[in-house]
Amino acid sequence: MKKKESADHISTLLGVGTAIEGTLAFKDTIRLDGAVNGKIISEKGTVVIGERAVVEAQIRVGTAIIKGTVIGHIQAVDRIEVYPPAKITGDIQAPVVAIETGVFFNGKCSMAKPGPLPAETAQPK
Repeated sequence: MKKKESADHISTLLGVGTAIEGTLAFKDTIRLDGAVNGKIISEKGTVVIGERAVVEAQIRVGTAIIKGTVIGHIQAVDRIEVYPPAKITGDIQAPVVAIETGVFFNGKCSMAKPGPLPAETAQPK
């Protein structure tokens, strides 16, 4: 598997030592290196969770690239890529799932495309 170090263009960065609680809705690509607690939502966007990130959230994105710690369920419309030293505790769902050797994963994996987001879910315009 070709290692994708970062997405094409990172439009937002949450750096180390930064924490956010609540719903994080975005477009394009966001890189998280800090702490997030809540929900991460983007129907077509890409989330990159860095090696030092700690995320306790329900994640629903276009693409998820995980290298840090995630506690919660991850749904991706396109794909989920997981690289060491990632630690995931929770279920994952995407039509394409790639998990490299050395990753800790405790949950269920479903290789099906998630259904549409509920209408009440906030999306950036």
